[in-house]
Amino acid sequence: MLGVSHRDDNQSLRAIVGNTTAMTAARNGNTNPWPDGTILGKLVWKDSRHPLWQPALVPGELSHIEFMVKDSKKYANTGGWGFARWVGMELKPLNNDGGKPCFECQKAAAETDFVFTRPAPLP
Repeated sequence: MLGVSHRDDNQSLRAIVGNTTAMTAARNGNTNPWPDGTILGKLVWKDSRHPLWQPALVPGELSHIEFMVKDSKKYANTGGWGFARWVGMELKPLNNDGGKPCFECQKAAAETDFVFTRPAPLP
């Protein structure tokens, strides 16, 4: 696991995972740019309250699962990243027109190689 996040705008919890290339880059501080071969995955759930501890937010219904794959040549038109998303509990593939809709949001993170995720601090 690379990190976690919570989004207030759509009340969702996210677990961000990475392949070996991503994890090695994160541990070594080599994430700007991320190396080719990096794969970042995001599991996204709607917020839910823990039934026995109401102050705690826990994962509720699955919202979607998405991936970013770094290949600076293959995906040159989308900042070097390819994108995929599966939606809902049935994991319906989202036709994302070659990643263009995903990339439009990722442009806000251009200064960090189009990645919002910050690796969780480790001792």
